[in-house]
Amino acid sequence: MKAESWMFVICTIFFALVTPAYWFVTDASAEGGDWTGTSALACATLLAGMVSLYLGFHASRMDARPEDRKDGEIADGAGELGFFPPYSWWPLWCALCFSVITFAVALGLWWMAIIGGVLGFLALMGWVFEYYRGEFAH
Repeated sequence: MKAESWMFVICTIFFALVTPAYWFVTDASAEGGDWTGTSALACATLLAGMVSLYLGFHASRMDARPEDRKDGEIADGAGELGFFPPYSWWPLWCALCFSVITFAVALGLWWMAIIGGVLGFLALMGWVFEYYRGEFAH
């Protein structure tokens, strides 16, 4: 976790240095200057800083992982890595319902957006409660 936090700290420093340089080079203070890139770089600085603070905070409170230790071996990381779900059709149905809603809003067909919203809610509930019933229930 410490390696990841240092990567984001380096990104934060980079964005913090590049943002004022970009503002100066594009002359964003002048009338008609480019504020879009400057504000995007400022947001990237803040987001990278937020992630580095989060990772650094949690890295200081947890035991060192094998990859964080100098004497760590590959075998130290052996064991169960976590739960990996099997295949699922529910994300497909959620994406299709979202595309129907987006298409309906773009065309101004509110009745179609409502139908897509109801079907999307059902698809989302199926995805959320997928492991409570059926073959993969636990």
